[in-house]
Amino acid sequence: MLKSYFVILMILGCVPKLHGIRFHLTPNGRKCLKEDMQANQLVMGEYEVSDVPGQIVNYVVRDSKGHILSQKERITKGKFSFTAEVYETYEICFTSKGGANQPGANHEVSLVTKKGIEAKRSDTLGEAVKLKPIEADLKRLEVLSDSVVLDFELMRKREEEMRDTNEKTNSRVLFYSVFSICCLLGLATWQVLYLRRFFKIKKLID
Repeated sequence: MLKSYFVILMILGCVPKLHGIRFHLTPNGRKCLKEDMQANQLVMGEYEVSDVPGQIVNYVVRDSKGHILSQKERITKGKFSFTAEVYETYEICFTSKGGANQPGANHEVSLVTKKGIEAKRSDTLGEAVKLKPIEADLKRLEVLSDSVVLDFELMRKREEEMRDTNEKTNSRVLFYSVFSICCLLGLATWQVLYLRRFFKIKKLID
């Protein structure tokens, strides 16, 4: 059983959560990228921007509420990292600035982001070099197991949210059904009384 558990962990560990992109940033232009991140998930990024004389590039990372998670001006090459406390969508924006009267040229921007287990592996790589092979393996398994626990916790929370939504929907459907039946019974009763009174006026019934 324990062996199977480690096999599952190793299979999950082979699935990288790494995203790379390369794009062109126009002079005095702005390019933003959005991505979701889980609660307590480490996000690391590495960027490289081509140099264009007379132009500079800044970047800023914000969450959906506008809070700045990381930012830097006059970038060329570097890294950033941050951790979210809750499930969130973050946005990283690159902005080019240059002279107003200069034609300018496009910047070539390369961005690689890592999340979760892949980011933690990179974060602990320097530490793992100093460890013995068995200690390094145990360290990787520890990081991987933490990631699996977080994934299961996320799935549990989503299952609870879906169950709550289903229960609320069922309650509303039941209320609507009972209300509809009461309305139909009331309407049918009114129709019977109305027709009975109408037939009595026409002296069709006693």
